[in-house]
Amino acid sequence: MAWQSDLAHLVGGVFLANALPHLVKGVTGQRFPTLFARPPGVGESSPLANAFWGLVNLGVGYALSFGVGQVSLGFTRWTLMVGIGFAVGSLVLAGYFGRVRGR
Repeated sequence: MAWQSDLAHLVGGVFLANALPHLVKGVTGQRFPTLFARPPGVGESSPLANAFWGLVNLGVGYALSFGVGQVSLGFTRWTLMVGIGFAVGSLVLAGYFGRVRGR
């Protein structure tokens, strides 16, 4: 079961990384692309939709990161997998939204 737990933590890190831009844009009242926009992932959604999507991502990321296997603080396999997922998710999202927003 170790690889399933590692995968859950890795994907949890990706969801946590995706929660940040949506929550920030939503809370600051700015429009930002979501899956609910037209076209999905390219068009911009309202701040309320972004705040909602950020909270959904935060919940899923939390469930996958903290709800699977044993969680302990410090440098563990768990923190490594969540960290790798967070880093990869952040870099992929930065590249994607940089292209979508033309920057």
